[in-house]
Order: sequence, then C-alpha cells, then structure tokens
Amino acid sequence: MPETPILNTIDSPEDLRKLAAEDLPKLGAEIRALLTEVVSQTGGHLASNLGVVDLTIALHRVFDFSKDYLCFDVGHQCYAHKLLTGRRNQFHTLRQKNGITGFPNPAESTQDRFVTGHACTSISCALGLAIASRLRGEERTAVALIGDGSIGGGLAFEALNHAGLSKENLLVILNDNEMAIAQTVGALSSYLTRIRTEPAYQKARKEMKDILNSIPLIGPQLDRLQDTLVDGIKQLVEAEHVFTDLGFAYYGPIDGHNLPLLTRELENLSKLNHPRILHVITRKGNGFDAAANDPEKFHSAAPFKILPGGETAETDLKRKSYTNVIAKSLLEACEGDDSITAITAAMPSGTGLSPIAKRFPERYIDVGISEEHAVTLAGGLAKGGRKPVVVIYSTFIQRAYDQIFHDICLQPDLGVVFALDRAGLVGADGPTHHGLNDIALLRHLPRMTLMAPRDGEELDQMLTFAINLGGPVALRYPKCNLPAKPLIKEFQPLELGRAEVLREGKDGMVLAYGAMVYPAYEAAEMAAAEGVDLTVVNLRFAKPLDQGEILKRAKKAKVIYTVEDGALAGGVGSAVAEFLADAGAFPKKLVRLGIPDRFIEHASRSELLADLHLDAAGLCQTFLAKKQS
Repeated sequence: MPETPILNTIDSPEDLRKLAAEDLPKLGAEIRALLTEVVSQTGGHLASNLGVVDLTIALHRVFDFSKDYLCFDVGHQCYAHKLLTGRRNQFHTLRQKNGITGFPNPAESTQDRFVTGHACTSISCALGLAIASRLRGEERTAVALIGDGSIGGGLAFEALNHAGLSKENLLVILNDNEMAIAQTVGALSSYLTRIRTEPAYQKARKEMKDILNSIPLIGPQLDRLQDTLVDGIKQLVEAEHVFTDLGFAYYGPIDGHNLPLLTRELENLSKLNHPRILHVITRKGNGFDAAANDPEKFHSAAPFKILPGGETAETDLKRKSYTNVIAKSLLEACEGDDSITAITAAMPSGTGLSPIAKRFPERYIDVGISEEHAVTLAGGLAKGGRKPVVVIYSTFIQRAYDQIFHDICLQPDLGVVFALDRAGLVGADGPTHHGLNDIALLRHLPRMTLMAPRDGEELDQMLTFAINLGGPVALRYPKCNLPAKPLIKEFQPLELGRAEVLREGKDGMVLAYGAMVYPAYEAAEMAAAEGVDLTVVNLRFAKPLDQGEILKRAKKAKVIYTVEDGALAGGVGSAVAEFLADAGAFPKKLVRLGIPDRFIEHASRSELLADLHLDAAGLCQTFLAKKQS
C-alpha cells in the first residue's frame, strides 16, 4: 500500500478541519494513490471517485456533516468520503465479503444518510431533509451532490422544480465532468457545455482579471471578488439560464480540483440559506492517467495490475460472459434485420451495445440516465414498425415499472424486447445492484413473456426468438461467465411456453430456471451417486409455464423442487405453486429454492450462491436432506 502519513492522522472530518491548508493537496494525492491501489485489487468505481477527491475534502473542510446533511447521487463517488469518515482502516476490505460496501451505507457511518446505488435521487432526498430540519426548528444545510449525467434524469428535474419554489436551505453541487458512465448525452449536457465554453464569458473573466490586477495596491484584493463580478457579466451574455429560471441561485462554473477556490466558494455558500447550485468542473480519473484517459473503462473496473509508469494490465479473463453473447447476437441480428433498434440508458459498454453504436449508429439510441423514457420510447418505436431491444440492467428496470405496464403491456401487440443484464446476484456491488425482482415485477403483467437461458447457445436462440415473437418479452441473464462445460445434450428448438427435459429420474423433479439450470443439473448428478435420482427440467419460460409437462410429471413426483436466482416472493416457484394449486395437483412436497425475503449483502457471486445453498454443492445437500426427512 502507498505511504499515507497525512491520511493516517484523519480518523474523522474533525481531524481534517484541523489540518493546515497547505497540507490539503498532499492529502488529496495520498487519497488518490490509496484509492487506485485498493481498487486495483478489489475492483470498483475508480474514475468517478478519483474525480471528486478535492471536492470531498473541501466539503468536509467547510461543513460538519454530523449536523448538516450530505446526500450522494448513485454513490459512485463516495470512496474519499469513506476514508475521511472513520473507515480508513477498513478500506482494504472494499466490496469484499464482510467488508465495507462500495456505496454509501448508514450501517457503516451516520454521515452516510441513505443507502444509494441508483441515479437521480440526491436532490429529492436532500430537499426532504431540509424541509424536515426547518419543521423541527433546526438550522442545517442539506447538500446534494449530483453529476451532469444524473441531473438529466426525470426525478432530478422534478426535485429541482419543487426545490426552487421551496426556499429551503439546500445546496446542490453539480459535479460536471461531461461523463455519466459513457459520454453524457442530451440537451442539458449541451447546455452545460455552453456554460463551460461560452466565449463571451471566458473573455469577460480574463479581461476582468487583467483589469483588477493592474490596479495598484488594491488590485490583488479585488481580484478575489472577480468570480462574483464576472458571474454578473455572465448573466448578461447568456440568453437563458435554466437553473435561475427554476428558482436557484447559480454559482460557477469553478475548477473542481482547485482546493483553495473550492473551499472559499463553499464557505461563502454555507452562509446562505436558500436554494443554490454550485457548478463544479471535474475530471474523471484525475491523478491516475490510465483512468483519466479512459474513464468509461475505469468506471466500474475489474481488478487490474498497476505496471511501472502508471500503465495498467487487466486481469486475464479468457471465458466469455452472457453479455458478450448478447453483444454478438444482437449485432448479428441487426445485420440481418434493419428494423431492429437498440436502446440503452447511458450504459453502452456495460450492456454490450458499443459495437452496435459503431456499426449502426442510426439504429442505436442512448437516452441517458432515463430508464422510464427508454421504455416508453421503445413503445413508440414498436408502434411505428420498429423492433426495439431495450438492453438494461435488471435492477434498473425497476425504475420503469409503470411504463412497462402502461406504455408497453397495456398496448396491444407491441413487440418490445427487454434484455435484462445482471439478473440475479451480481456480487460486489451489493443490494442496490442485485437483479432479484424482475420476475416478480413482470410475470403478473398481461401479454408479458418471461424467458431465461441456461447457457450462451440458448441465449443466442432466445434473443432471436424474442425479437420475432411480436409481443413484450423480458429476457433475463446473469453477470457471470458462461458455463465452463456445456451440458451433454442436443439443443432442443425453442417453442413458446415449452420446457426442456435434461435428465430423467424416479425420485422427484427439479424445475430450474435460467442460470440455475447448470448447478441444478450438476447437483442432480451428484445426488444420483448418493442414491437420489431426480428429473431435471430447464423451464426456459417463467411465463407461460409449460403446464402440460409440469402437470404430467407432478402426478408422479415424490417431491418437486423449483430453483431460481431471483426473489422467492412472486418468483418462478410461486408461479409453479399457484398453477399446481389451481389444477388440484399440489404435490406432497414442493420445495422452492431461491433468494429469501431479505436484502442480500455484497460478496462475489460464487460466495453468495454458496451461502444461500444455490450452488451445485448446496443444492445437492438439499436434495439429499429431503430424502432423509
């Protein structure tokens, strides 16, 4: 680990406020070095965290967030905050099992106000805290930190619209780095760029600085006021100002890596008690060239090696993932069908859509961090004769539930495919990112079809099937590598609502869904060696279920197991139980295996599956235990 003599003296923000001003840049350098070293070993959100080190120091230098409130948006930028708020000695456990999380978490510190992990929430949360403080008769400042990508989301606009009229003690820090995960898109992004680069504004600032410095004796003192003076000039050279029109006092833009300037501006703003915005310009990856030069790659970095000279080498990953399959299969589908349109919500790289963006830019749409809009846009595209494929993480599809209901399923014959990446347990990002609820959320919606593949070959076939089905389809797949060895079984062609029997057995039946098919099959093979012979069925469809196959075998089965890596409440097991109960064929033993009714902590996917007894070894133990009961 790098030497951090100044950081080692910081056990709380109170210690930070005791430091001499000249030590702050050294502290920032130490924090950046430690962040880079730890994330190179654990993986994590590196570029975004490096970009806000100076801003975080300045915030804790000026505000006392044991009294005031700091609300992070998403939480991709909270690592320096964790180091400064008593978690320095635990930081090496970042994102590891039983270690500290990669996002804000009130269980770790009272200065983490909310568990966060999704975008566009910080202004609403901070405004609520500000109103609550006023109603209690307390004087507290609520600070919302939000990026230029998140501020373009609908929830953020709703909060700004309310906050500007509220007159509450709210400070919004707009962290503007021209990046969300990928390049920020949208009209607001263009507007922010204009503020940053307005020639008249930049010229006025320079001329004012030159004039003030030319005044004998008092010039340097007046120069300190130039930001305020030039801001007045800026109001004249800009035709419109969206934040001012919304009721906020606007300050900036200022250099987010200039600690003295940041501290001075925040001190001035801390004395105000009305809605105000400080526009801060930062650089993602600041202090580590590899991340600064490729911030998208280092947004959520896998472990990597730091080579001499600051270069990096990624950990060798030879096996392909389900996302790799989607990327290849969707690109091939686009090549064969020019009516297919791919949609992402600001995550082209993570969802595998970057090749489509390059090959078919006219049929690739990035809507920014606006999942609700992505879904309803897809409905419009489908109504207009296109075949939209919305590729989105399972955890984020939750944000667009009403749009799926109202704008897709309620409309007749809208062929929209939702490719749900990161379904199931995602691992180190923890409970905000586990994709456990998509089955329960979507299976009760009329017209919706739910599918999940057992491996890469089946995913490829399912994508083609879904695109041509002509109705809404949710196709879920996990964040992991493809199975190391394919099942010894010929691929059975897909048919709507038909399952695939992989193994025959006389002692019971296992109905497995998606990523759980392989471990269930392996567990059945292991159990057979111990005298328990089970049929294994790859359901393929959670809706419609293969009712005929299930009913036929349920009458003979001594026990039925359902296995899924989604929430048990409302999941595939619930669907099977409901069907058998309605059919009057409920078995003597029905065992539903999946994710229990609690939030699942962070750890690697394999560790979590083992802890929940959903890996092959754990499932085998369950199969054998039921034999003895």
